[in-house]
Amino acid sequence: MSFNTPVDRRGTNSSKWDLMEKLYGVSPKDGLAMWTADSDYPTAPCVIEAVKAAAEHGVFGYAFANDAYFSAIQWWMQTRHGWSIDKDWILTTQGLGNAIALCLDVWTEPGDAAVIFSPVYHEFAHKVNKAGRVVTECPLVRQGDTYVLDLDDAQARLTGREKMLIWCSPQNPSGRVWTAGELRAVSAFARKNGLLLVSDEIHHDLVYAGQRFVPTAVAAPEDTDNTVYLTAASKTFNIAGQRTGNMIIPDPTLRSAMQKRLAMLDYNPSALGVAMITAAYSEEGAAWANAQIDHLQKNREIFDAGINAIPGVWSMPLQSTYLGWVNFEDTGMSHEEVSARIRDTAKIAVSQGPTFGTGGESFMRFNLATQTANVEEAVRRMQAAFADLQ
Repeated sequence: MSFNTPVDRRGTNSSKWDLMEKLYGVSPKDGLAMWTADSDYPTAPCVIEAVKAAAEHGVFGYAFANDAYFSAIQWWMQTRHGWSIDKDWILTTQGLGNAIALCLDVWTEPGDAAVIFSPVYHEFAHKVNKAGRVVTECPLVRQGDTYVLDLDDAQARLTGREKMLIWCSPQNPSGRVWTAGELRAVSAFARKNGLLLVSDEIHHDLVYAGQRFVPTAVAAPEDTDNTVYLTAASKTFNIAGQRTGNMIIPDPTLRSAMQKRLAMLDYNPSALGVAMITAAYSEEGAAWANAQIDHLQKNREIFDAGINAIPGVWSMPLQSTYLGWVNFEDTGMSHEEVSARIRDTAKIAVSQGPTFGTGGESFMRFNLATQTANVEEAVRRMQAAFADLQ
């Protein structure tokens, strides 16, 4: 099955499609779901075959993270990203949202603060607030068609209560791929200020031609004793529903603290999650991931050309991810009016820019990991919804 074969996800317990009317007021009957970050096409055939084999076996008893699973993760990180890891460093969690919550639980106390660089994935702030911690927001600087860091400004915003820096690399929602120099600077900033660096690298495989993702551990190996690295196959292979992610923790003291908390919670990875990731992190999975990038590149080009043809609307050129970050600032419209046109006229459910924090006020985020026909339809609808600007 190709990335463009139509798949109807409505009525399949898909949060992306079956919750969009409740959350965004867009009916799945005639609406397009372009909000939450999962894909509308099936995962890699090798992953599907692993699930079929498990189903045919028919026994779903207790399981564990085995050597094949650890070896697959090691192979993937080394082959795709030049990062050599020990299997003992790998801990498995119920996805990366769970991993961030666990990090806050283990290494901060109620009332402590966590640093985030905004606009950024909205769940960072949500997790901090839900944990009874405080967000210290440090805005990124929009420079031309991308974002850059201002660590001097960030330094001035610290209150002394901060214990953690939650970092996003590649950056969501902008798709920014950080350079090795920028990663070293952030890592040094964290150490200087006594902050544990938690680096969410979930989009690391979704990088376009001309860009190179560098793992934070490779960029700043001198700070591995102060960093927890979060990775997952979920975005790359559209298996987020398996709720399986990894913490990679080289430092034995940090790793021991997290192992104790996972043991206290009696957490063990799911059998299907282990099987699917083992299958995904393979040569067959790598070939599929490469083909997916080609598909997303085409979708990105179609989307950017169509959106940028609307006067006053601008789609930030993506360096990575499948999440289009679109600025409506120059339309002169309020966020409420832009949102209403997208919801009521275009009938598209999108992620609201203000939820990503400071800097997101005039933006909307569109998920492009779908069939190309859906992207073309979204462009047509958006151009019609803003036709009076033509």
